[in-house]
Amino acid sequence: PRAPAGVGAVPEPCPQASLAVLSKVELRVSCKHLLDRDTLNKSDPCVLLLMQSQGQWMEVDRSEIIKSNLNPVFAKIFTVDYYFEEVQKLRFEVYDSHGHAGVGTHDDDFLGGMECTVGQIVAQKRVTKPLFLKYGKFAGKSTITIISEEISGNNGYVELAFRAKKLDDKDLFSKSDPFLEIYRIDDDRSEQLVYRTEVVKNNLSPVWEPFKVSLNSLCSCEEKRKLRGVVWDYDSRGKHDFIGEFFTTFEEMQKAMGENKVGHKDSLGSTLRLWGCVLMAPSLWKIHRVYSFLDYIMGGCQIHFTVAIDFTASNGDPRNSCSLHYINPYQPNEYLKALVAVGEICQDYDSDKKFSALGFGARIPPKYEVSHDFAINFNPDNDECEGIQGVVESYQSCLPKIQLYGPTNVAPIISKVARVAADEERTKEASQYFILLILTDGVVTDMADTREAIVRASYLPMSIIIVGVGNADFTDMQILDGDDGVLRSPKGEPVLRDIVQFVPFREFKNVSGAA
Repeated sequence: PRAPAGVGAVPEPCPQASLAVLSKVELRVSCKHLLDRDTLNKSDPCVLLLMQSQGQWMEVDRSEIIKSNLNPVFAKIFTVDYYFEEVQKLRFEVYDSHGHAGVGTHDDDFLGGMECTVGQIVAQKRVTKPLFLKYGKFAGKSTITIISEEISGNNGYVELAFRAKKLDDKDLFSKSDPFLEIYRIDDDRSEQLVYRTEVVKNNLSPVWEPFKVSLNSLCSCEEKRKLRGVVWDYDSRGKHDFIGEFFTTFEEMQKAMGENKVGHKDSLGSTLRLWGCVLMAPSLWKIHRVYSFLDYIMGGCQIHFTVAIDFTASNGDPRNSCSLHYINPYQPNEYLKALVAVGEICQDYDSDKKFSALGFGARIPPKYEVSHDFAINFNPDNDECEGIQGVVESYQSCLPKIQLYGPTNVAPIISKVARVAADEERTKEASQYFILLILTDGVVTDMADTREAIVRASYLPMSIIIVGVGNADFTDMQILDGDDGVLRSPKGEPVLRDIVQFVPFREFKNVSGAA
C-alpha cells in the first residue's frame, strides 16, 4: 500500500502543461452512522480508495485516520484522472484502524464499502450511498458521501500559514491542544472542509505548519467567497472542545499580504492571524474563465443518448448465423457489442437512464412499408427504453417482427434528433446535450442529404458517433468524420464544428474493454 499523502496536501503545480487533454477531479469523502467496533471508544475510521484496473482492484490512495468518530469528515482530498470515454470503476472501503501501516489488513475492522464510477460522481456532483459489508449485507445505517470538483488547469495554488495568540484554555491540568479547520461556504450555504491542520500540543499561541491548497478548493476561484475558520481543542476520544471561529475571504487575505498579517477576533476574544500568504498564480484574476466539458456536466447538464440501428438487407437474414444481426445465445453480435460499449459510458450522465432507440432501412408492421426512423419498441409516442438493457431487449424482440430492406438512409434520423436538440438550444439553459450513435454495416445511400443534415446539426448541442459494423469498405464514410478536411454541405457550406466521429468496429472488436 502507498504511504498516505499529507492531510489536505496538493501536488506541486506542473511547470509545463501536459500534451494530453486530461481532467483531474478532486473527491472529498465523509461518512455518517458508522458501525462502532471498539469496546471502550468509538471507531477510528480511515478510507481506502481503490480503482479497478484489468479486472483487479488496486489501491490508489487513503485518507488520514480520524480518532473516535462515527461521523467523520475526512480532510484528505483524493485526486483522480478523469476520462469521459472510459468506465472508471472506484471502490471506497472504510476501516476501523489500529495504526496506519495495517489499514486494510485483517488487524482492522471492515466498516463497509461502496462501488461507483467516476462518471456517476461527476454527473451528480454529490453522491450518497449506503455502505455494505461482505456478501451484500448493509452496514447498519452507515452511509458514505462523495463530493467532486474539477481541478481547472489555470486556477493556481496558494500557500497559507496561520497562527493564533492567547487562545482560551480548555484543559484543566495543561494548556489546550489546538488545531484549525478551514471551510469554504458554498452557494447553497453548505460548508466544504478545505483543510485541517495538525494538532499543536499544549500551546495557547500555536503556529501551524504552512500548507498549499488550490484556489478551486479554497474558494472556487471566487475571491469574495466566504471562508470559515474554526479552532478546536483536540480530544483523543473525538470530543473536541470548540475554542472559536472567524470568517474571512480570499480577497481579504490578498489585501493583507502587503502588511503580512490579517487578524480576526474569534468568538472568545482570542486573536487568529494569517501571517503568510503566497499566491502561486499572481495573474489569476485577469484570466478569462474557459468552461470545460466537466464544468457543464457538474453544472447539471444531462447527456441524452439515442441509438439508431441499421436494418437494411445487406446485414443478412437474422436467422442465418452469418448475419450481422444473428442473435447468438452465447455471445453478443457486433451491433450489441458496439451499443453496450458506447451506451455504458453515456448512461452515467443521464439521470433517468432512458434512451431513445430507433431503426432505419426496414419494412415494419402493420403495413410493412419502409421506414428510416421507427422506434424499435414500436411505440411511436415514446421511443425510450429503460437503460441499456432495455435497448438490448427491444432490439432482440424487434428483429423477428420486421423485414430487412433498404436503402441505407441516415439523414432522417439525424434531422429527427436535431429537431429535439434545436428545441433545447432555444432555451439557452445548456441543460441537455445530445449524442446520436448510428450503427451501420455499409456506406450511406443518401450522402448528400446526410452531409446537409450534419452541417445543420453542427450549430446545435449535438454530436454523432457512427460505428461501421462488418467488413464493408468504409472509405467514403471517412468523409463524414471531417478528420481529413472540413465537411461541407452539397452547397459548399462548412460545418460550424466537427461533430462526427466514425469508427470501424473491426479495428476494436478484439482489443480490451478499456480500449
